[in-house]
Amino acid sequence: MKTSLTRWTRVGLAAALLATVGAACGSSSNSAYSTAQSDAAFGGMNGLVSAAKAEGQLNVIALPPDWANYGAIIKDFETKYGITVNSANPNGSSQDEVNAVRSEAGTSRAPDVLDIGMAVALANTSLFTPYEVASWNDIPSSQKDPGGLWYQDYGGYMAIGYDSSKFTINSLQDLLQPAFKSAVALNGNPTQANAALNAVMMASLASGGSLSDISPGVSFFKQLNQAGNFVPVQATTATVKNGTTPVVFDWDYLNAVHGQDVPTWKVFIPSGAVLGGYYAQAITKTAPHPAAARLWEEYLYSTAGQNLWLQGGARPVEMAAMQANGTINQTYAAALPAVSGTPQFMSASQATAAANYVDANWAQAIGS
Repeated sequence: MKTSLTRWTRVGLAAALLATVGAACGSSSNSAYSTAQSDAAFGGMNGLVSAAKAEGQLNVIALPPDWANYGAIIKDFETKYGITVNSANPNGSSQDEVNAVRSEAGTSRAPDVLDIGMAVALANTSLFTPYEVASWNDIPSSQKDPGGLWYQDYGGYMAIGYDSSKFTINSLQDLLQPAFKSAVALNGNPTQANAALNAVMMASLASGGSLSDISPGVSFFKQLNQAGNFVPVQATTATVKNGTTPVVFDWDYLNAVHGQDVPTWKVFIPSGAVLGGYYAQAITKTAPHPAAARLWEEYLYSTAGQNLWLQGGARPVEMAAMQANGTINQTYAAALPAVSGTPQFMSASQATAAANYVDANWAQAIGS
């Protein structure tokens, strides 16, 4: 993990902003907006809302509408604030996100905010700028950078989804059987996509590996590929619906959604391999709409935003605090799939080590 940027005092930053707000309100080049580290820099939430509305737009990336309820989240944000959300490359990976930050830097198309896997986030903190949402204290300390460069948002458990009218799965090893010919897919490439990397780690745990050793997972997918059972395409709603990828490694909240298109779809988590994981939010240093970017984060970490993620089957990072203060939607919480076994979570160093190992060994393992 890279060292966090030094925090500016809120008082000093507020003074800098207020001195320029009259001349630069709504300007994407306003350095005061670009360095604001809390809503206090805008004189409070009302000031932040006004500045964001003046910008009028927000650029997001790699947010499929059916991923953690982002379709509803984006629509609600646009309706609430009258800000247009430009959604680029919705099926992109975490690596695609940081690539876009670099390639589009200085343009109006550059991503303002990122929703990114932890391994990629930790390797690219130099692209982020610190910000603390109003509900900062409701985010567990272990799930945020102490300087505000990134903060986890929602999570779940890695699972295997499958069409039960075609297959029966009782263990990971079942997937090596001839019945699964050209059937098993990942949600992306594990050298680029966080969900796919965690899928390989889950396979490792189910194959005798540990959070510190992802190699058995890579070996499993090598076997799967040699058996002709691995499908080297990214699983999406469309590929599941048309039957191209009838078995999918993905987060439980994403796998569960496929039941809307395939009524016989089931979700399986191997015994002893309950792998949990969270994605993270970050604001980019080069955000062309810096005020809207900060308002977006405030919205996501509000009761409304957190409950919308929960409605999508994902576990919001502020869930414990919301249960304690009574703001959680009980109906959505009760609908979460039950988890049997002790959940395991990769630490930052374990996630980085896993990503490095997969980077070095994945292509050779699957022959591409």
